[in-house]
Amino acid sequence: MKTKFFKKETARALLTIAIIFFSGLLFGESASAQVKNIVLVHGAWADGSGWSGIYKLLTAKGYHVDIVANSNLTFTDDVAAVKAVLARQTGPVILVGHSYGGAVITEAGDTSSVAGLVYVSAFAPDAGESLLGLLKSGPPNPESGIVLPPVNGLVWYDVAKFPKDFCPDVPAAQADFMAHAQTPSGLATFTTVLTKAAWRNKPSWYIVSTRDRMIPPDAERFMAKRANAKVTEIKASHVAYMTHPEEVAAVIEAAAKGAAK
Repeated sequence: MKTKFFKKETARALLTIAIIFFSGLLFGESASAQVKNIVLVHGAWADGSGWSGIYKLLTAKGYHVDIVANSNLTFTDDVAAVKAVLARQTGPVILVGHSYGGAVITEAGDTSSVAGLVYVSAFAPDAGESLLGLLKSGPPNPESGIVLPPVNGLVWYDVAKFPKDFCPDVPAAQADFMAHAQTPSGLATFTTVLTKAAWRNKPSWYIVSTRDRMIPPDAERFMAKRANAKVTEIKASHVAYMTHPEEVAAVIEAAAKGAAK
């Protein structure tokens, strides 16, 4: 009787150990499934340096972060630049775009490694749309600082209007520097029609900047709703990623956790 008893108890113990072991494996797989790669894409009249605050916050939490140095000359080349950086990643990626960079990630985000998209005060066009078409769909802004016609195929933003429109909530000296260090945009970045809209089959997150003077907040809300994105509103200018890095980083991290589910 004792032998049978011990055999039963031993079997139960082994079964319990097996359950705990495999539960641990499953838990471990779930935990490791969280996306750890973040790729950041800047917008028009800017460069990758604006992401420095986000980079520091996310890398400190163990994320692998890369910033795309897109040229802003042609939409096709900028999409190719993003895809080249995506190809360097190991594992799934959260793709983040600011302003015009949102259009770029919308096209490039159809890549299989992209687990989710984060739009920061950004354009989120549909297939068949261009930035120029989206801009024309709303009422014209008589105060816009976009310098037209293009100069040698390049579109600049009025240096005098840049601080007030682009980044009014950064220190004045920094805003002045950004205005004079702006990267001009090629006309093709505005006129090229998208062929894909990754937000149609990828989970998306959208940060609306409620004090944005570059993209109207209501236009941001429209694009976010159309993309069925999870929306966070921040009381910030167009450069929320610079002035509110903790809040923006928190949304990116939420996307990294949410896209793995």
